[in-house]
Order: sequence, then C-alpha cells, then structure tokens
Amino acid sequence: MEQSFQKGAVLHLASLIEYAEGGVISKQLIKNPAGNITLFSFDKGEGLSEHRAPFDALVQVLEGTADISVNGNLFTVKAGESIVFPANAPHALTATERFKMLLTMIKE
Repeated sequence: MEQSFQKGAVLHLASLIEYAEGGVISKQLIKNPAGNITLFSFDKGEGLSEHRAPFDALVQVLEGTADISVNGNLFTVKAGESIVFPANAPHALTATERFKMLLTMIKE
C-alpha cells in the first residue's frame, strides 16, 4: 500500500483528501488485520446506500454536514461530531453539503 501520510508527524486529516465534482473519494490510510482507517470525501448530494458491515465502525466528521441513518434512525452530523455504526447494523449517508469523514473500523 502506498503511504499517503507521514508517520510520527502532526496531520491535518481533511487536507489529505480532495473533493471530486459529483463524486466520492476514499483513501485508505491504514489497513491491517486489526482494522482499517479510511478518509472519505463526498460532494453535496453524494452518499453511500444502505449497507451493513460485520464490525463496529467509528465515523468522525472532519468537514461539512451529512444525514446518516443507523438502524433506521436519522442523524444530522457536522464537523467535530462522531457516530458509531454497530456491527451488522444497516447504515447509509448522504452529504447535505460537501463532507469529509474519517472511518475507523475495528475488527474483532
């Protein structure tokens, strides 16, 4: 895996990923047997359709705002806020404005 950041240095995570007009970008920062850490950017109106993952996942909002559903409950999250997706819970999101997040998935 190509390293996209310097280890042992202060990072500004939001600056490590750009926006794509009308699109979604993901950039995996760390991948190992214990879990994954991935940056995402979403243009306004873009998102992820409802799906499930077999592990707990933490979303940390870096920029913007998104509507996120977890187990059928809708939340509006903004920069500085976080939400946990429980393992196997249905979840989805839509960017209500340009939106960047850090996803940390811990495998059991």
